[in-house]
Amino acid sequence: MKAKIVRLEQSEQGALGILLFDEVIFCFTLCPDINDTKKFYVPEGVYICKRFHGTKWPNTFEMVEIGRADIDGHTALLFHAGNDEGDTLGCTVLGETTGKLKGERAVLNSGATFKRFLDYTKNVNEFSLEIVDCY
Repeated sequence: MKAKIVRLEQSEQGALGILLFDEVIFCFTLCPDINDTKKFYVPEGVYICKRFHGTKWPNTFEMVEIGRADIDGHTALLFHAGNDEGDTLGCTVLGETTGKLKGERAVLNSGATFKRFLDYTKNVNEFSLEIVDCY
């Protein structure tokens, strides 16, 4: 299985994109914007996503650089539920649609979308992820 995040829009409210599995759009994504110095912005590139089991997110995937255990010294860069940039320090939150919450750019219906992501990847322990910026 191959995945790709195409980031389409960037503002001080985060970098909005789409997640594709095998060239088919799966959902929207939101991660920190490149200029937010308090959060980590995952640069364009090809990564490996490995099954991750943590305390807050007991079942998800972590992005790592090929041949390394982190990305630029950052660990626990996860996929998880959340709505706006405030819900992530460097992770990618997933949503079915886009919109605004409390005036901030957001991905919506995130809990159900994250569950659908876990269902889709239930028999996968690792997949390749390419991240491309198109803004």
